[in-house]
Amino acid sequence: MISAEIVSTGTELLLGHTLNTNAQYIAERLAALGVYCYYQTTVGDNADRIGLVIENALNRADIVITTGGLGPTMDDLTKEVVADLFGLPMEMHPDHLAKIEAFFQRRGRKMPENNKKQAMLPAGSQAIPNHLGTAPGVIVEQGDKIVILLPGPPFEMRPMFEETVVPYLAAKTKINPGVLHSRTLKVVGPGESVIEDRLRDLLTAQSNPTIALLAKTAEVHVRLTARARTETEAAALMGELEGEIRQRLHPYVYGVDEESLASVVGTLLKERNLNLAIAESCTGGYIAHQITNVPGSSDYFLLGLASYANSAKENVLAVDEETLRTYGAVSPETALAMARGVRRLAGSDIAAAVTGIAGPGGGTEEKPVGLVYAAFVAGDKEEVEKLQLFGDRVTIKEKTTYAVLNRLRVYLAEEVRP
Repeated sequence: MISAEIVSTGTELLLGHTLNTNAQYIAERLAALGVYCYYQTTVGDNADRIGLVIENALNRADIVITTGGLGPTMDDLTKEVVADLFGLPMEMHPDHLAKIEAFFQRRGRKMPENNKKQAMLPAGSQAIPNHLGTAPGVIVEQGDKIVILLPGPPFEMRPMFEETVVPYLAAKTKINPGVLHSRTLKVVGPGESVIEDRLRDLLTAQSNPTIALLAKTAEVHVRLTARARTETEAAALMGELEGEIRQRLHPYVYGVDEESLASVVGTLLKERNLNLAIAESCTGGYIAHQITNVPGSSDYFLLGLASYANSAKENVLAVDEETLRTYGAVSPETALAMARGVRRLAGSDIAAAVTGIAGPGGGTEEKPVGLVYAAFVAGDKEEVEKLQLFGDRVTIKEKTTYAVLNRLRVYLAEEVRP
């Protein structure tokens, strides 16, 4: 069994200024290669602490993979720290220096003097070509230990990993991991704890395939992963399990893998030859944004209005002034009038409208922050749903959007037949 540890360097990661997507990517790729990863560590730009972290990692793992710290500035220290740990001198590589100089020449710029530092590599190491940046990666082998150093920018790191590190590890470990096949079921409606309760026995019993839950802002992903000799065998392994999960979570599984709630709604609209219009107040156009993120949405999406002010509700959507004065902008009556208005304007088959209080201010005891009314009009069917959502302003907007899209999905899937 070959084990690896991921070490991410960079003070910006510790401070939360940068999301560490590199560790996630490398961990997934290691699993697919059959290399076990038991630890991940993030450390700031400090030579002593980087050295201590890598030394500890080498005591636990056969392979240590680092990201970050290969740049030209004084706080880029990873190569030097690894060289010092192994007692290796740093050597200038003229061929890499020439590549760095050419990188700047192609951009019509003179190479800064400090970029020469990037052509210095630990003696006896193997360079990892970087076609998109100036920092070559490094592979250092000492006895039965391997340290692989990669740059921090993901758009540089990922191709370097695929082009050089993957074949290197495959040859070095001689592991035949077979195929790692994953499928993600996307669930909207119940929260993570409810889903866990419904799947508890499956979560504890399964070893291959495995099940993992990942909570998002307004949905939960159920990820199935199977390992087998072939993709077909792996898919067959998880087929029965997926069917059981879908049955237990019905009707809340809306899609798989790259499908979005908006794309599923769009597919249903196209299949049924129906079109849609949206009027938004508290979401400010976010529902229309999600719908139009789907290629081809012009086939079924006619009109989206962000009618934020009461004057817009009156003058554009023809919401009666008396309705607004009597019931208020955040009311089931206003939401329904907005839906009727946008349907009339667009001449659409289906219309939806939302009005609510996204906060952080504007709430009262009677109408607290997070109160939203969503109205739906289709054929001779009219309904208004009351939502009481929690979170900050952006979260409430996102949860409202998912609630509206999911109601449209349910209506199209269960109430409208092709």
